[in-house]
Amino acid sequence: MSYYFNKTIQSSFDDAVSRTIDELKKEGFGILTDINVKETLKKKLDVDFRNYRILGACNPPFAFQALQAEDKIGTMLPCSVIVQEAGPGAVEIAAIDPAASMSAVNNDSLLVIAGQVREKLKRVVNNI
Repeated sequence: MSYYFNKTIQSSFDDAVSRTIDELKKEGFGILTDINVKETLKKKLDVDFRNYRILGACNPPFAFQALQAEDKIGTMLPCSVIVQEAGPGAVEIAAIDPAASMSAVNNDSLLVIAGQVREKLKRVVNNI
């Protein structure tokens, strides 16, 4: 089982980020964090890196259910979605598979929740 699912599109980087955020919103996710890896690496290490953003996506009702089912699950939240340059005019969008990452937790009710979130994130990636 892969720990993520992805899709590569022909798009500008900024448009791909915007489309990803829009699709996440349609599925009930908000963006809690937005890490610009390119800017951070330039600032902290003075190195050049491709456009790469890590979006910390959270669906509050599912996060609440997960926290009720497993009080330490916050260590695995929010769900990470990346948008990165994949070549000239190509951008890859990849999302964590919460069912794969949470399978390490021995909690059947959590796996049900993770499966529901998985389907939402798969729709996000597929709809971009």
